[in-house]
Amino acid sequence: MKRVAVLLAPGFEEGEAIVTIDILRRLNINVETLSCVATRAVESYHAIPLVADTTLKVAFDNTYDAVVLPGGPDGSVFLAQSPEVIAFVRRHDEQGKLICPICSAAARVLGGNGLLKGRRYVCSGDLWQNVTDGQYVDQSVVEDGNLISGKGLGRVFDFAFTVASRLLGDSFPAEDHAEHIYYPWLDPTKNR
Repeated sequence: MKRVAVLLAPGFEEGEAIVTIDILRRLNINVETLSCVATRAVESYHAIPLVADTTLKVAFDNTYDAVVLPGGPDGSVFLAQSPEVIAFVRRHDEQGKLICPICSAAARVLGGNGLLKGRRYVCSGDLWQNVTDGQYVDQSVVEDGNLISGKGLGRVFDFAFTVASRLLGDSFPAEDHAEHIYYPWLDPTKNR
């Protein structure tokens, strides 16, 4: 079973996190929510309290098939400034695991710490203008090697289904599940 870590920092964008967690878990992907603070309790961007499965500190040495980084103005700043988060993401990236930022996380967390490594990515707003490490592409979801980035909350379903599809391959077509929940997702790699 594939394993995914979703990093939750104070001020995370709850819609980006919850929809991604929901889609991945519906497809029987083992998702662990990791609080990036000392306690499992984390408050979202819109002051919604959430209790994570565990903390990043406890799960730091675990290896996952993918690492999801939700955005949120405060959440992505927190992630970008955390040496523990950067080390965790860097280790997974070096092992070829999927690195999956959405919204501001691609620019702030990866771009702000030299982790884009020249790869193509998308992020929200005009944050790309401050990034010198990657190549911005204005699309809903951008894939480059093991990096899957999503534009923002309005594209979270596209993002989540793309991550799920890459994790599951042809063993469970994500398109079938998208249709089941009445979402018109088409895998961009299969529908060119």
